[in-house]
Amino acid sequence: MRKSYSLFFAGIALVFVGCAGPEQKLGRGINNVMEFPRGGEIRRSMEQTAIFRSPNEGYTTGFIHGFNRSLARTFVGAYEIVTAPFPPYDPVVFPVDPVFPDSYKPNLRADSTYAVDTNLGFSGGDVAPNFPGSRFHIFDN
Repeated sequence: MRKSYSLFFAGIALVFVGCAGPEQKLGRGINNVMEFPRGGEIRRSMEQTAIFRSPNEGYTTGFIHGFNRSLARTFVGAYEIVTAPFPPYDPVVFPVDPVFPDSYKPNLRADSTYAVDTNLGFSGGDVAPNFPGSRFHIFDN
């Protein structure tokens, strides 16, 4: 039993070791599968529909359009996760980077991992980073 597990993991390691293509494809697939918790397609579609068509349509048509795009992105991500070890490694349908509404530009979280002022014992950061839509930062430059 132990030998079969070690052979299984050795086979997986041989597939992924030294290959940038499978790593990128697997990362892109995981990023796309996490679209529903992130909600970027829904927020962007609602914003774009409200701006370019009508504010009333933003809540209905924009939400449905964003939900459909999120669903498609999730299925494409699942496909990329399953087929990560096999070529081709190019993006399937959607662009590589996830979308955000135009009114929001993501940034690195200001915590002790990325902060340069950790010697002082404090740094800026999100007030509520785990809540979707929280965009208030303490030290916003």
